[in-house]
Amino acid sequence: MSLELDAIEAAFLAACRAELDVVKPGNVHRFSPGHGMEAATFEAAAAAAAPFIAQPGAGVGARILGATRASWASVGVNANLGIVLLAAPLAAAAETASGPGTDALREALRQALATLTPDDARDAFAAIALASPGGLGEVPEHDVRQPPAIGLVAAMRLASERDLVARQYADGFAEIFDIGLPALMEAEAVPAAPGLGPALAAYLAFASRFPDSHVARKYGDRCAESLRRRMAGFARDVRGITEPAEALSTALAFDAELKREKLNPGTSADLTVASLFARFLAEA
Repeated sequence: MSLELDAIEAAFLAACRAELDVVKPGNVHRFSPGHGMEAATFEAAAAAAAPFIAQPGAGVGARILGATRASWASVGVNANLGIVLLAAPLAAAAETASGPGTDALREALRQALATLTPDDARDAFAAIALASPGGLGEVPEHDVRQPPAIGLVAAMRLASERDLVARQYADGFAEIFDIGLPALMEAEAVPAAPGLGPALAAYLAFASRFPDSHVARKYGDRCAESLRRRMAGFARDVRGITEPAEALSTALAFDAELKREKLNPGTSADLTVASLFARFLAEA
């Protein structure tokens, strides 16, 4: 495998665009803005971050910090911290994977996570503090605004019970490889109309299975669990619709409903981008 900068950057941009191309209820996409942002916000953030995500030989933390600074400078909001945190280890793994395919990428990722350095923790903490998303820094003894006293994986493990992005560092991206990728591959076998398709299938696989971390941070665990149940019901309903136009209309109606309630399953969207990125890297 051993992918070079151009291939990794192209895979990252393709993943970010593919996620925007489907109606993800509650989240921003090409069919509807939301939460003070629009698809162009995320496209600009992705374009700014891509060279740092794909920077040859860079450490995981350096990729995270460089991409976060560039994204923030480009759009002035925290548009993609979760995406960047997930994409940086995958990009580093793609540079060293022994061959194509998900197994080789997963093994290289395991090694990349196992060899993170104190510098990676320092840079990642600085990026999280810059973006100020809440979550990881709420552990009093390991606030991201202070110099890290523990490694990045250890810090993520402390946050893993309440944050699905952090959990990926703690469990070797198990949800990406065991939930996101199978959902993508299953959906790829079925023709899909514009606005629907594999990226939506991955999004729903996450949003219907896990209370969304972003929603939980903003509104509490009870709200996040209630939304999870609603997402599971929607996923069942939309799978039973055979007419593409009706399925799209149903998705757009649920999307508008969630946005009126200011509910944004942003972590589910981050995990979707990471799943797409892993898929594209494995195929490159």
